[in-house]
Amino acid sequence: MRLHLIRHTSLNIPSGICYGQSDVDVSENFRSECDLLKDKLRHIRFDAVYASPLQRCVKLADALDIGPVQVDDRLKELHFGAWEMQAWDSIPRDIFDSWAHDYANQSPPNGESFSQLHSRSKSFVKDVSSHLHDKDVAIITHGGVIRSILADVLNMPLKGLFRMVIDYASVTRISFDDEVPRIHFVNR
Repeated sequence: MRLHLIRHTSLNIPSGICYGQSDVDVSENFRSECDLLKDKLRHIRFDAVYASPLQRCVKLADALDIGPVQVDDRLKELHFGAWEMQAWDSIPRDIFDSWAHDYANQSPPNGESFSQLHSRSKSFVKDVSSHLHDKDVAIITHGGVIRSILADVLNMPLKGLFRMVIDYASVTRISFDDEVPRIHFVNR
C-alpha cells in the first residue's frame, strides 16, 4: 500500500491563531494551490480517497476529483479545546509552556493530547492497510496527522514532531509494501 498524505491548502485565518479542529475555510489561494496539487498527483490512479471531515479537507478532496471520498473523523487535526480560535499569544505563558514541554501526554483544557491524535491516526492506517494491499491511497488531512504517521513509521518519539515542517498543499508518500514501511518523500 502506498499512502499519499496530502495536507490541505492555506486557510482564511490570520497567522498566530490556534485553529486545530475549528472548521476554518480555505484561503483565496485555494484554486491555484489546488491546481499545483493536481499537477503533483496527475500520474497516480487512486484506489481509495479518504479525508478529514473538516471543510478545508473535504473541499480539497472534491476539487482534486481523484475518486469517491470517504470521510473519517480519525483524520481530524489535534483538538486544542479551549484554545481553539484563540491567539497563541493570549494563552497564559505558564500554561502554554507546561503543555509545550509535554504535548505528547498533556492536552489543552478540554482538548486532546498528541498521544490521543497519534492513537487515532495509527488506528486509521491499520484499518486501511488491512484491506488495501498494493493500492494507492490518497489521504487529505492535516499537518498533525501527517507528523503523527511519519513519527510512527520512523519509531520517533512524539516530543520532536513539531520540528517537522509540513507545508500547505504538500504531498508526503509512504509505502507499506515491505516488512518495513518506507518514506519516499515529504513535502513535495
